Amino acid sequence: MKIYHTYPYGNFKLRHGQPFPFGATPVPGGVNFSIYSNHATSATLVLFKKGAEEPFAEIPFVREFRLGNVVSMVVLDLDYEDLEYGYRVDGPYDIRAGHRFDKTKILLDPYAKSISGRNVWGAPRCHHEIYPYRGQIISEEFDWEGDRPLEIPAEDLVIYEMHVRGFTRHPSSQVDSAKRGTFAGIQDKIPYLKALGINCVELMPIFEFDELDNPRHNPLTGAPLFNYWGYSTVGFYAPKAGYAASGKDNGQVNELKTLIKELHRHGIEVILDVVFNHTAEGNANGPTISFRGLDNKTYYMLTPDGRYLNFSGCGNTLNCNHPVVRVFVLDCLRYWASEYHIDGFRFDLASILGRDRNGEPMANPPLLETLAFDPVLAKCKLIAEAWDAGGLYQVGTFPDYDRWGEWNGKYRDAIRQFLKGTGNVKEMALRLQGSPDLYAYSDRTVDSSVNFITAHDGFTLADLVSYNHKHNEANGESNQDGMNDNDSWNCGVEGETSDPAVLALRWRQMRNAIAMLMVSQGVPMLLMGDEMGRTQLGNNNAYCHDSELTWLNWTLLETNAAFFRFVQNCIAFRHCHPVLRNRHYARQEDYMGSGYPDISWHGLQVGKPDWADYCRTLAFLCCGKHAKGGTAEDDFIYVAMNMHWQPYDFELPCLPLGMRWRSFVNTALQPPQDCWEPGTEPELADQTRIHVNERSVVILVGR
Repeated sequence: MKIYHTYPYGNFKLRHGQPFPFGATPVPGGVNFSIYSNHATSATLVLFKKGAEEPFAEIPFVREFRLGNVVSMVVLDLDYEDLEYGYRVDGPYDIRAGHRFDKTKILLDPYAKSISGRNVWGAPRCHHEIYPYRGQIISEEFDWEGDRPLEIPAEDLVIYEMHVRGFTRHPSSQVDSAKRGTFAGIQDKIPYLKALGINCVELMPIFEFDELDNPRHNPLTGAPLFNYWGYSTVGFYAPKAGYAASGKDNGQVNELKTLIKELHRHGIEVILDVVFNHTAEGNANGPTISFRGLDNKTYYMLTPDGRYLNFSGCGNTLNCNHPVVRVFVLDCLRYWASEYHIDGFRFDLASILGRDRNGEPMANPPLLETLAFDPVLAKCKLIAEAWDAGGLYQVGTFPDYDRWGEWNGKYRDAIRQFLKGTGNVKEMALRLQGSPDLYAYSDRTVDSSVNFITAHDGFTLADLVSYNHKHNEANGESNQDGMNDNDSWNCGVEGETSDPAVLALRWRQMRNAIAMLMVSQGVPMLLMGDEMGRTQLGNNNAYCHDSELTWLNWTLLETNAAFFRFVQNCIAFRHCHPVLRNRHYARQEDYMGSGYPDISWHGLQVGKPDWADYCRTLAFLCCGKHAKGGTAEDDFIYVAMNMHWQPYDFELPCLPLGMRWRSFVNTALQPPQDCWEPGTEPELADQTRIHVNERSVVILVGR
């Protein structure tokens, strides 16, 4: 039995703490507090009663409690359930040397598992401080009822990118008013997600952030603007309290865990969009919240004269490949994987994670290698947004270590260009195969490519076919923000119209996009609301709007029921056909002795694709005998795409004796003939050729 020496301090009893884990951890008899700083000269624990403006105690970490650059102590007999805490940290204030210590600031513990100050979305700040973030100490007890991460093979996923608040905030969601825009609201919509057919949700940032840190107003309405998307992290270990119906009662931890448990129960994985490239402290004029006051020189990339390097576009850049910061990121991801059963992570501006402390790209970034080979994260999906705001674009060249998937921006661009009639058929063929030109050379697999046509950043699908130009005036930045190169086409009229011909073409183009996405090898990702035609009125950077502009209007589910049914059937078709979900690249040869190669390319005539730059037609055949590398049995799938402005007849490949071609999709037809439920596809009268109208896609199944 260990005997501990205790130290009296006022009404408190203290003893030596444990350096690990960092943060505040309940231990027998008290709470262990541990923080790191390489350059601090002293540190003080500051304790508050919940909601109090002034602390009731400040307890210094005495010299005896220091081990290396870590100070730790146990405060005995501490009733932590009614407690909030922070730190004062003193040291040199020398900007040119990179130090910004200020003992007048009460700092947030970067390892805090729960954070107060923003408990209710949009509520005014409740303390006298501008940034009143304080840590709260929680028990990790939760009944998972045997739940574990699902470990669905990546190639079998259909990802749904979702904003937690936007998904159910609109009154039309029919979620109880107290749950709208929350984790609990999503839980109520699990039957919808199941009906749609997705098996993975990718949640936009849910780590604690301040939605009120946008100072601008909408110049068109005068309404305040928000940090709506949340790509400005305050606390990396804490779920956002404002996203919980129970957040005002500090119930966000259990509410999020309950949501994850229920999603898993229904076969749906959870991927978190995480932001380790910068923090909410911003540039030199930003607030001191945590890292800046703890050890600015360690946590941030700085110039030799102490200025912040800015590869994030948000004022600062985390020094991710510093050994201490690298451990922080690893510890954080391990925590979410183990304590929240998260299935994977999508890394915002992930190219920053491969830069050294001077901002130079590294050949073998230690952080990326560490994450790839970490035993706790071994089954987690790791997905990179393989570019950053400093101009480093690594799609296809992101350091992989056989683990990393990528948001395939080249897929997005190629599909958009082909869709509007300007694309290149050679590149289309590569993207439809899972982009072997980008990934196969380094022995990466098809699931390295996360295929998307739209995402939160950019036009929605409905806007992609309705606007030639961005319309971001409401953002208060004179329409200078957001992407200019959208590869969009308005089908003849900019924005809203009642012209039936234009509307018909737009719906056809949207069906074309979904059809192409769902027959592409790789991992498809769908943007929230695209399945029912959600619009942002041409705003391609709606990061600052908490309004009906960004909320999902569920009346669209009825208004655009035919399109929803189309998307639903296309997802179901993908799930039904393993030949569309291969892990390894097609070899374009018959290695199963079926008489057909695994994939073959065609044009208007069988076996004669036209690879000319001017060509706008392409067809391919997938042989079901080669599904999953020959380990699964499937039908034949034939896809004909005509993005020309005139119709063509495509000659059909012959099927094995006894098989017949059946029509699954013909985007030129009116609903419900445009798409059939898998298994109910009608047989074609003509088995030798198919008429493909202008700007349309045909998908046939042979069985």
